Amino acid sequence: MAQVQRTPQHQDNRLLAALAPGDFAFLEPHLTIVDLQRGQTLYEVGETIVHTYFPHDAMVSLVTVMHDGKSVEMATFGCEGLFGLVSAFVTRQSFGRYVVQLSGTASRAELAMMHEAMAARPAIQELVLRFTEALMAQTLQTVACNAVHSVEARCCRWILMSQDRAGQPDLPLTQEFLAEMLGVQRSTVSDVARSIQDKGLIRLGRGVITVTDRPGLQAASCECYEIIRQKFAQLLPHTYGRG
Repeated sequence: MAQVQRTPQHQDNRLLAALAPGDFAFLEPHLTIVDLQRGQTLYEVGETIVHTYFPHDAMVSLVTVMHDGKSVEMATFGCEGLFGLVSAFVTRQSFGRYVVQLSGTASRAELAMMHEAMAARPAIQELVLRFTEALMAQTLQTVACNAVHSVEARCCRWILMSQDRAGQPDLPLTQEFLAEMLGVQRSTVSDVARSIQDKGLIRLGRGVITVTDRPGLQAASCECYEIIRQKFAQLLPHTYGRG
């Protein structure tokens, strides 16, 4: 029997699902569902941001682009959050490149409308501020993580966080993309990924990383994974899931 494809809903995004009915009803007429394709660039550095996105099953990375063309991830957004609002309160210019790393859908609203919603509905403003604090904590923790922890531990953390957002063990991620997100050479990621696979924690396929032992993967990760997860749980209960 052919599998029936589920129609995406705005409240597939956990931030939107956390809104009280009246606050969600205020936003709903201004939301549209859009498809996001893997590798798609939504905003380039310096480009004017015109929309706020609430991902459903898609994952989007904000990366900084160096003069030599190399890029390193600054933040990742999935169903637990939003993007295109926190960094656009004043200049409305993107200070990085927003690129889709996992295909899926998202709800989208005009940036100007989101500013109006925050001014008109205090609960929406509070939810955005809570997410902003959680995102800042995640970003600062990642800076510390990149400075002191091994590539293998960081790789395990990144895979865990990706699975939390995707909600499934099979992650359509290439090692090239993983190297770019971690800011290391492709050969380094290949060695690290094989080591993690040899320990029975993941299985590497063509363009797919499958988590086979989540508890073992979490044990091999640095403490930053749990610190970030707990911060989201404190500020935004029930929005940051586990895979």
